[in-house]
Amino acid sequence: MKRLLGISLTTLLLSSCLCFSQAAAKWPAWQEQAQQHPYGAKLETVVPIYGPIPTGITMSNDGRMFVNWPQWGENAPFTVGEIVNGKPVPYPDAELNRVDMKDQANHLLAVQSVVVDTTGKRLWCLDTGSFMFGDTTYGGPKLVGIDLATNKVFKKIIFPRDVALPNTYLNDIRFDLTRGKEGMAYITDSGAFGIIVVDLATGKAWRRLHEHPSTHPAADFVPVMEGKIAITHIPGHPVEYLRVGSDGIAITGPAGGHMEWLYYSALTARHLYRVKVDALSDPNMSEADTEKTIEDLGEKGGAGDGLESDAQGRVYIGDYEHNSIHRRNTDGSLETLVSDPRILWPDTLTLANDGYLYFTANQNMRIPIYQSDMSDLRVQPYWIYRIKIDGTRITQDAPK
Repeated sequence: MKRLLGISLTTLLLSSCLCFSQAAAKWPAWQEQAQQHPYGAKLETVVPIYGPIPTGITMSNDGRMFVNWPQWGENAPFTVGEIVNGKPVPYPDAELNRVDMKDQANHLLAVQSVVVDTTGKRLWCLDTGSFMFGDTTYGGPKLVGIDLATNKVFKKIIFPRDVALPNTYLNDIRFDLTRGKEGMAYITDSGAFGIIVVDLATGKAWRRLHEHPSTHPAADFVPVMEGKIAITHIPGHPVEYLRVGSDGIAITGPAGGHMEWLYYSALTARHLYRVKVDALSDPNMSEADTEKTIEDLGEKGGAGDGLESDAQGRVYIGDYEHNSIHRRNTDGSLETLVSDPRILWPDTLTLANDGYLYFTANQNMRIPIYQSDMSDLRVQPYWIYRIKIDGTRITQDAPK
């Protein structure tokens, strides 16, 4: 992600990762207490995560929990794991998670997102193929599907170089399994700024909204985290605000039919956008005609990372500026579901069958590059939290 932060990979590694200490101070007592916020949603702790920084989380229909660790310089021993008896173990096994740069296509290298699709029975791993946000080579950026009944890979799509560009950073993914023979997937590209569309049957993929203003970081955005303006402090480089493109993604549509809208937002921006899924899914539609279906939905309550949606057509929004989770209702109104100082950079959101919204809180704002003295303020463990909501998960049958 050299383009995103304007710094070299080596500098990022030295300044942001090596000084991380796993011997963490204890949380203040007031943070240990479960808080019933006046907004109504109680923040519940689920699983503590120690070691390298996690990003994604997802849940299967039968309650299995999967987490991923991108390779951000902390030498994650595996990039995809399942939480078993409260501890992460490599999933589906250590061999698939073994880094092999000579055989990138057959190994998970640096997964940024894991998502159980709308069947609730298949896990998809979105592999950036990127170490410390660096450029990639063919075979690294890919989409890998795993059957949760057999724990075996059933699909692997390697992106060609005209789709996964050298500076592409595959970020998050959503599905509509009603389209085509096996469904389609939609991926945000945080590095090369755009959305990638994938036909799951053929593996054919194409770029949409490439370099469109809606997929760019907002030019005048000034991020505020834990009451401080977030400025990157990298020795030998000018200080600058964090700037990251298209990141969060969610999809909505009528029950039993094609998904209608794809929602997305840049990491360093406060506006939420949506675009017609029909337009994205038609490889023959011109870029100009696709862009005509974009709607700017305005401010979403704060800058954030992950998005999620429910079967009622509502969109859930993480907000790292205000330590909060918001919801955009179908009438366009916004409401805050929970706000709590423990929600330190809500990264990925996932709605489970048990009626809870789960999310990771990975303290991303506390890494050294955001501190003027380059100190590391992260405190182990990271947490997976959840809140009870009244929405239900989007479900679709597996393609025949």
